[in-house]
Amino acid sequence: MLNEFKEFIARGNVMDLAVGVIIGAAFSKIVDSVVNDLVMPIVGAITGGGFDFSNFFIPLSANVTAPSLAAARQQGAVFAYGNFITVLINFLILAWIIFLLIKLVNRARASLETKKEAAPAAPPPQDIVLLSEIRDLLKQRA
Repeated sequence: MLNEFKEFIARGNVMDLAVGVIIGAAFSKIVDSVVNDLVMPIVGAITGGGFDFSNFFIPLSANVTAPSLAAARQQGAVFAYGNFITVLINFLILAWIIFLLIKLVNRARASLETKKEAAPAAPPPQDIVLLSEIRDLLKQRA
């Protein structure tokens, strides 16, 4: 069983997945910083305060009279839909930024591939040239 586990871990796709998760976690911090430190301040300046719906809720009890969500939760049951809206908007912004980054990377890859295709083909190795000549000579004799 231990040997099977070693084989499972040593497979390339498991290691690729582990690397992807680690890089994804690091990339998530970068994207969070882009959203929170660069995009949201601009959105906040444009909209006059930003998209912070975290205190939007519907009281489900007559006892709830507090204006903030945290205080309202202490008073009774609330339907807190505001945080969901904030997270949804952040997700949409994040997805748009990732889309733009992937589009940029794909464009850079395509330009690199066209540069590789435009490069002149390397001459065949000497042994291939010799084998081709021998083949041609054998065809002429036959």
